[in-house]
Amino acid sequence: MHVAIPLYPRFTALDAVGPYTVMAFAPGCTVTFVAAEAGPVVDDRGSLSLTATASLADVPRPEVIIVPGGPGTAEALADADLVAWIAEAHEHTLWTTSVCSGSFLLGAAGLLKGRRATTHWGWLEHLAGFGAEPVSERVVMDGKIVTAAGVSSGIDMALTLLARLSDVTTAQAVQLAMEYDPEPPFDTGSPATAPEGLADRALQLIG
Repeated sequence: MHVAIPLYPRFTALDAVGPYTVMAFAPGCTVTFVAAEAGPVVDDRGSLSLTATASLADVPRPEVIIVPGGPGTAEALADADLVAWIAEAHEHTLWTTSVCSGSFLLGAAGLLKGRRATTHWGWLEHLAGFGAEPVSERVVMDGKIVTAAGVSSGIDMALTLLARLSDVTTAQAVQLAMEYDPEPPFDTGSPATAPEGLADRALQLIG
């Protein structure tokens, strides 16, 4: 099973690394970071880079694609080569997925029309502009399209996907190997539970 994660400038690291860790642990999965050209790609904080070991052209038909989001998504929407790669790869994938604002790149590739989809809560309603039905859920599956909400939900999405690609026991074993057993210190991971005014501050952090 070949999983490709396309990188672009100012992606959010956890959007890519969370699902990468899940899939890289999975038996029989090979995960490749791809980009316009092979080489390092800098994240949205400007202090971390991941290395794409292949170009988009080198990996035209992965079985799975996982498109991360991040502040760089706005510029990436104008990247005709990236959007075309997503559209063309989707024709051959078993699953086409995204994390956070990566769903907007799926939308730009014409893949969300008439589909239920999600993204980060701060921009959820904008998915309608791509013909999607915005859904406020952590992981949304519609056909072979799987979208995850903001950042950390990419881990949930990848575990959900792995259960479909392999089996539930394998996904459970990977979850246990990662010790993914969240107990956050604050109940502020959703705008529904966050104190008044915190949402604005959170969005300012993202930029």
